[in-house]
Amino acid sequence: MFSDYPHLIDLNDHPISWWNGLLKQAEEIMKNPALYANSCKGKIMGTLFYEPSTRTQMSFQTAMLRLGGTIIGFDNPQTSSVAKGENLKDTTKIVSGYSDVLVIRHPTVGAAKAAALTADCPVINAGDGGHLHPTQTLTDLLTLKVEKKRLSDLTIGLCGDLLNGRTVHSLCKAMSCYENNHFIMISTKELKMPSYIKSTIRANGGTYEETESLEEAIPKLDMLYMTRIQRERFASQEEYLAQKDTYILTSKKMQLARPDMIVLHPLPRVDEIEVAVDDDSRALYFKQAKYGMYVRMSLILTMLQSTAKTELLAGDLHKGISCKNPKCITHQENYLPKSFLGKGSTLVCEYCDERLLLEHA
Repeated sequence: MFSDYPHLIDLNDHPISWWNGLLKQAEEIMKNPALYANSCKGKIMGTLFYEPSTRTQMSFQTAMLRLGGTIIGFDNPQTSSVAKGENLKDTTKIVSGYSDVLVIRHPTVGAAKAAALTADCPVINAGDGGHLHPTQTLTDLLTLKVEKKRLSDLTIGLCGDLLNGRTVHSLCKAMSCYENNHFIMISTKELKMPSYIKSTIRANGGTYEETESLEEAIPKLDMLYMTRIQRERFASQEEYLAQKDTYILTSKKMQLARPDMIVLHPLPRVDEIEVAVDDDSRALYFKQAKYGMYVRMSLILTMLQSTAKTELLAGDLHKGISCKNPKCITHQENYLPKSFLGKGSTLVCEYCDERLLLEHA
């Protein structure tokens, strides 16, 4: 199923050459922002933020304003017709009709792809549940490109909630496409990286190892990517409290790291990075957030200038089969076509990447 518009749902839907071109343009915008000040004059960006956000929402808004465009949308669904029971399709259809580009953040996995199926303008995924966050990954790539001068031959540490962390999922999928990158996954057994992400790393020729010790991993790293334990992804307060203080980056632990290691974090920070670490020159998470504005300026321009069509669903429709992931958008929006990739006994949901093993192939 093709859409008439370019979309960014999953960064891996686009070739690396597209990523690199977007990053190159972001660097040009950083150097000469005045040249782009009226690039989006007369254009409107719609923002549908069903989840709280500071950096992603404001950096998109600032990006569009710096390009000379304007903004409509909501940052609280309870102030919109969503509170009256309006489904995702209807909200998307209406707002995309008012907009030239649409940015959506939603707590349910696969929501961005579902929105793109019927949108009347390009859709950008600003985070869908614990699944993907491609614009944060573009931010991370730009940060690495500027600060480390390369996107290959890196040892990347990922620490915290790797099970629910959409930022680390997107980052692993992207960075495994560059040569000779090695991932060290630091988490508790309960919050380990999902198997589909590890399979993607292997399929792309990357390597990884898993550990529960931050202290053991940190001396090996070129970059440490810290993440918070996400309270909103846990079924109960008790489960959250059992995990929340497991990994805290302190100044003492930073002494174990190499002088050229950098620390990134998608933010918000809760207590997983000691405030004193902010004064370490290797702590780049605030600088990283500013890079996010420039890369989103580049992305908005790219989406508005592109005439490409996007293939959203490439698999087969299966009547009588449902995704087994309870967090998948197909369980919330029942009108959606149930599309799966794969043949035989293994199918993959095209919205959330959940694997389904059939009892009778």
